[in-house]
Amino acid sequence: MFAAALPSRSRRRPRASAPLALLAALVLAGCATRPPPALEGAVAAPAAWAGQAAVQAGAAATPQDLAQWWRQLGDAQLTGLVERALQSHTSMRSARAAVEQARAQRDVQAAGLLPSVNASGSAQRSRSNGSTGNTFQAGLDASWEPDLFGRLSSGVRASEADLLAAEEGVAAAQVALAAEVAVNYISLRSQQQRLQIAQQNLAAQSETAQIVQWRVQAGLASSLAAEQARAAVEQTAAQVPTLQAGIAQARHALAVLTGQPPAALDEALSAHAPVPQPPADLALAFPADTLRQRPDVRQAEQRVRAAWERVAQAEAQRMPSLRISGTLGLRALTLGALTGGGATVASLLSSVSLPVFDGGALRAQVRAQEAALQQAQVGYEESVLGALKDVEDALVALQGDRDRLQRLSAAAEAAGNAALLAQNQYASGLVDFQTVLDTQRTLLSAQDSVASTAASVSTDHVRLYKALGGGWPAP
Repeated sequence: MFAAALPSRSRRRPRASAPLALLAALVLAGCATRPPPALEGAVAAPAAWAGQAAVQAGAAATPQDLAQWWRQLGDAQLTGLVERALQSHTSMRSARAAVEQARAQRDVQAAGLLPSVNASGSAQRSRSNGSTGNTFQAGLDASWEPDLFGRLSSGVRASEADLLAAEEGVAAAQVALAAEVAVNYISLRSQQQRLQIAQQNLAAQSETAQIVQWRVQAGLASSLAAEQARAAVEQTAAQVPTLQAGIAQARHALAVLTGQPPAALDEALSAHAPVPQPPADLALAFPADTLRQRPDVRQAEQRVRAAWERVAQAEAQRMPSLRISGTLGLRALTLGALTGGGATVASLLSSVSLPVFDGGALRAQVRAQEAALQQAQVGYEESVLGALKDVEDALVALQGDRDRLQRLSAAAEAAGNAALLAQNQYASGLVDFQTVLDTQRTLLSAQDSVASTAASVSTDHVRLYKALGGGWPAP
C-alpha cells in the first residue's frame, strides 16, 4: 500500500506530477468495456415449424395476440380467474419481490461509483505536565475510489443484468400461471361434462334394469339378465364419486391459484358450463419471434450477460486500485469556540493498492467466473432448444387429439345408434340382453372419450400458447 498525505490549504499547493497524470490515464482506460458475447447464433432457429403444416394456421401471431390469449377461448369466467391469479397468486408476489431485491442490489453496486461522505465529531480531554486541555473537532470525511479498470462498473452492469433477469422471471411466472389456471379450468368443465354423461347413462341403465325386472316377473326374461342389468348400473354409478372428487379438486386448485382458500370458489363454480373452445385457426409466431417472446429464453440471455460482466469484474480485481480521501472540518479548544467558527482543518490523502501475492486466489476467481459464464451459455442453449421442442410437441399433440376427436365423435354417433337398435331388438326378442349391455357400455365409453378428448384439444391450445411465450406483454 502506497500512501501520500497532501498538506492542508494553509500550505503551498504542489505542482502536478507525473504519477497524477498516469492515474488520469488509467481512469480513462478503465472506461473501455468489452462487448458481451453474441447469443443470436448459439442455436439456429428454423424458418418454420415442422408441425405447422398439420394444423390449420391463421395469420402470424403478434405479441399483442399472445399477451392475453385466454380471451380467445371466449369464457368470461376463465378470463376473470386468470386475471385474478396474475394479481394474487403467491408465485407472482414472490417473483415481484425478487425484482425488488435485484433492484436494491443494483443500487448498492451503483452507489460504489460515487463518493461517500460522512459527518464526524470528537471531543478529547488530555493532561500533560499538570495542565489539562480540551480539544473539540467536527467535520466531513469523504472518500472515493475511481473505477480505473472497470471493476465497479462491471459489477453495476452485472447487477443490472440480474435485475433484468428477475423481471423476466416475473414474466415467466405469469406465463406458467395463466396456463395452469386455464388447464385446471378446462379440467373442471370437462369433468362436469363427463359427470353429466355418466348420470344420463346411469338414468338410462336404471330404466333398462327396471324393464328387465318387470320382464323377469312376467316370465319373459331370466334372473341372469336382471343381475347383469343391476351390475351395469352399479358400475356406471361407481364413476360418479370419482368425477365428483375430481371436480372438487379442480375447484380447490383454482381457488388457491387465485390466492383464496380452497373452498372459496365452490359456489361460484358449482354450475356446469361447457368446456372453453379455442378458435378453429391458430395464430402461430415464427420460431425466431418465439425465441424473442419467451421470457425464459430472455432470462437465460440476461444471466449470460451478468456472468460475462462478472468475468470482467474478476479480471479487474487483479489490477491496481486507487482511493482518494479527504477531511474538511473545524477544531477548537472549547465547544463554544467550535460552534462560533474554529480553526479550519483540511487534509487530502491518495492511496494506491496493487495485489502482489495472494497464492493464486485472484486467478482462481477469474477461472471460476469463466466457468460460470460457460454454464450460463449452456443454460441459454438449453432454453432455446427447450422452447423449440415445446412448440413442436404442442403442435404434434394438438394434431393428434384433433384427429382422435374426429374419430371418436363418429364412433359415439355409431354407438348411440347401436344402443337404440339393441334395445328395440331386445324388446322384440331378436337379441339377448348381453347385446344391450355391450352397446350401452360402448356408448358410455365413447361419449366419455369424446368429452375427455375435446378437453385435451383445448388443453393443447393452452400448452401451445404457453410454448409460444404467451401470457405477458412482451416489450
